[in-house]
Amino acid sequence: MRARGLTKRFGELVAVDHVDLSVPRACVYGFLGPNGSGKSTTIRMLCGLLTPTEGEIEVLGLRIPEQSEQLRSRIGYMTQKFSLFGDLTVRENLEFLAAVQDVPKARARKRIDDLVEQYHFGDRQKQLAGTMSGGQKQRLALAGAVIQEPELLFLDEPTSAVDPESRRDFWEKLFDLADTGTTLLVSTHYMDEAERCHRIAILDHGALVADGTPDELTAALEGRTVLVDAAEPRRAQKALVDVPGVLSVAQIGNNLRVLTDRNGDAASRIRGVLEQAGLQAGVGASQPNLEDVFVSATGGKADDEREQRGGPA
Repeated sequence: MRARGLTKRFGELVAVDHVDLSVPRACVYGFLGPNGSGKSTTIRMLCGLLTPTEGEIEVLGLRIPEQSEQLRSRIGYMTQKFSLFGDLTVRENLEFLAAVQDVPKARARKRIDDLVEQYHFGDRQKQLAGTMSGGQKQRLALAGAVIQEPELLFLDEPTSAVDPESRRDFWEKLFDLADTGTTLLVSTHYMDEAERCHRIAILDHGALVADGTPDELTAALEGRTVLVDAAEPRRAQKALVDVPGVLSVAQIGNNLRVLTDRNGDAASRIRGVLEQAGLQAGVGASQPNLEDVFVSATGGKADDEREQRGGPA
């Protein structure tokens, strides 16, 4: 999948701003960004549901949106909201989706049998979908999204309403799909999920601000993260939060995690600020993580600031 100069405008609002993307085959590609950053709008353009204002898109060798009809039989799409029928059983939902996707009846029967086994619905085939737990609904939605064995699967924040154990199980299913050659583009708000991806793209205000493997992105912040062990962490946080060059100060237990805008002398600068404020603290370098990458790439802006812009997700 490849996009060049991808742009979407809604009136005066630029929701997606000249984004370039390249997603390798059989890759789990993570899509991160604050609310209003343009993630969902980009996904909708990539799968042919929304026409871009500018730019070129090629998906599975097809030009999008010109060849969107040919693409639809080769992709799957799953959103954060459960979109199947609550008053149909597990098997009836899968049978309906197979019919909608024009899967031949003989093949559909075997495919549904396989999915029922793979997704652990053997004893729940006759259960109404609306009576299942969040994790069970999520598994059923994923089974429905792959019923036609898509080459490419789009997942728009698919785990936002389920417990951590269900999320872990869900991700195991995603890697099973990648192992069989399926390419996956997954948008998420969870940093632990982002760490699982082969590659990650971060959008901010519609622009692509980071793209690479988790290791590449965290390595770029080497020397910019500091761990502060302070006797009075709240006072220390207040002393540091407005210091020029400090992007964020987050309390983690009794410690503070500080991200700065440049490397080299971050620990010594933080130590000096705390000493001037009369605060005793241990200060040392810390390994950067993806949350640091996210904050650095997006400038650490709060979601409520973005929501005032009124932009789409």
